[in-house]
Amino acid sequence: MATTSLTTTTGNIPLVSPAQAAPKTRVVAVVGIIAVVLIGLNLRAGITSAAALFHELQQVLGYGALVASILPSIPLLCFAVAGMGTSWLTRRVGVEKAIAIALALLAAGLLVRGVPVTGALLGGTVLAMSGLAVCNVAMPSFIREHYSERTSMMTGLYTFTMSGGATFAAAVSVPLAQQLGSPSMGLAAWGLLGVAALLGFLPVVLHTHRNSTKTDRPRVSMWPLLRTRLGILITAIFTFQAFLAYAVMSWFAYILTSQGLSASESGLQFGVMQLVSVAAGMILLAFGSRPGMLRPALYLASSSTLLAIAAMIWLPTSLAVIPAVLFGFGLGIFPLVLVIISRSGRSTAETTALSTIAQSLGYLIAAIGPFGMGLLHSATGGWVLPLSLLSIVAVALMVTCHMLTSKRTATKTGPRTA
Repeated sequence: MATTSLTTTTGNIPLVSPAQAAPKTRVVAVVGIIAVVLIGLNLRAGITSAAALFHELQQVLGYGALVASILPSIPLLCFAVAGMGTSWLTRRVGVEKAIAIALALLAAGLLVRGVPVTGALLGGTVLAMSGLAVCNVAMPSFIREHYSERTSMMTGLYTFTMSGGATFAAAVSVPLAQQLGSPSMGLAAWGLLGVAALLGFLPVVLHTHRNSTKTDRPRVSMWPLLRTRLGILITAIFTFQAFLAYAVMSWFAYILTSQGLSASESGLQFGVMQLVSVAAGMILLAFGSRPGMLRPALYLASSSTLLAIAAMIWLPTSLAVIPAVLFGFGLGIFPLVLVIISRSGRSTAETTALSTIAQSLGYLIAAIGPFGMGLLHSATGGWVLPLSLLSIVAVALMVTCHMLTSKRTATKTGPRTA
């Protein structure tokens, strides 16, 4: 058993020395970029398109409160459970083929949701979100392996299209369903985008298959990572940012409505938050990629979330745009975290193991956020306690950002390989 070290630097995006497996030709590189864009467009569209149609789906399909409460939780649970198997899958078939399988699952699940039956809605959602889970975990490894010298740029492109796809899907799902005659068909239509992503990615898979040599892929266990400082901190930073993001996205508009804004005004502020998050992600990536600027970039994002929570508690709803902008800027931490994962570890196998454990445990714990916020609101009749407890998570995120970018983290030894 040999040990390998997981490396990071303290002032900028972490640097590694991965094996060079970049695309061999300009054409393949361009095709890969197009594939990354198509994949990014898919990775949240299947979630936000369904969220916009939940009310109509319940009316048409006639399911009860239990199913209605389960549906929003399926994505996070699938991200946790199905994501856990990504390291095994990529070791068996490779990162590229694992992503292709995931895209096939995604497209199939979205198309199954077009059957106007509650069982098809639930089963298709589980299938599609399981595909998303594998993509979530595998994409940082794919970017690291094929675009190791352009990790920040490719991660920015990937997260930008992810956010753009989510915003577009949320905006057009209802009118699309109306044009197609049913909410189920409105959901199924997004399966075509999944098919497009799969077809766009196949050339990358074929190129990699033809040019790969038959070697035993190293096995890196996920669990020893939780005995390393870097593994713990990367898992923690992903967990805290996911907890905050999904709690905020689930309840932000509802909180504003309960405080007196109209549904349309609350929806407008939610849209502002999403648009700011897209720009913030690009700004923070550009800022954090400079030497010595990763820590300040992480501080800016995490402190923005803390200020947004305080603004939600203390400012009147007439100034709702302030927490909307602050929350949006705080959500920009997500691409920074993905870049940190992409460039941590000395091999693609280590990166995949890190991504798997961080995202699986992170999303599992993050599922508590939306549920806990709603439970505390029901118990107290207000939002002060839920938001106050959420501020503790924001402080924990800031502390984790500080520890992750310290010199001590850079010297810790990583997982065992077999």
